[in-house]
Amino acid sequence: MRLVRHLLEGKGGAIYAIEPHKPVLEAIRMMAEKHVGALLVMEAGKLVGIVSERDYARKVILMGRSSADTPVRDIMSAPVLTVAPGDSVNHCMKLVTDQRVRHLPVVENGQILGVVSIGDLVKAVIDDQAEQLEYLQRYISG
Repeated sequence: MRLVRHLLEGKGGAIYAIEPHKPVLEAIRMMAEKHVGALLVMEAGKLVGIVSERDYARKVILMGRSSADTPVRDIMSAPVLTVAPGDSVNHCMKLVTDQRVRHLPVVENGQILGVVSIGDLVKAVIDDQAEQLEYLQRYISG
């Protein structure tokens, strides 16, 4: 069974964050530059929220707000749903499905180790299924 720590080992623990007082426009620019769909919102080294492209679309664009004048704190999602490195991929898939989120910060002893996305989770499930299929084919052939 694959764990969150295995996903982070494969993808790295890059953490992209923004402060809550920064304008949403800066957050969107950073997401585009880093090719990510969400940023952690950090204040004084503490995780206080998460802001995603979905938050932008629903809370800025659809509400007619200005990206340059709206602070991240006004659109971020909080509190943040987090997972631990020892959590299973299946547990995370259940969380993203049940809670309708796409990004899960990975936290251990109060320290942020990285973020796993729904894409990371789906890829892990597909890889595990391919591995199981190969094993069964070798078992049947052998």
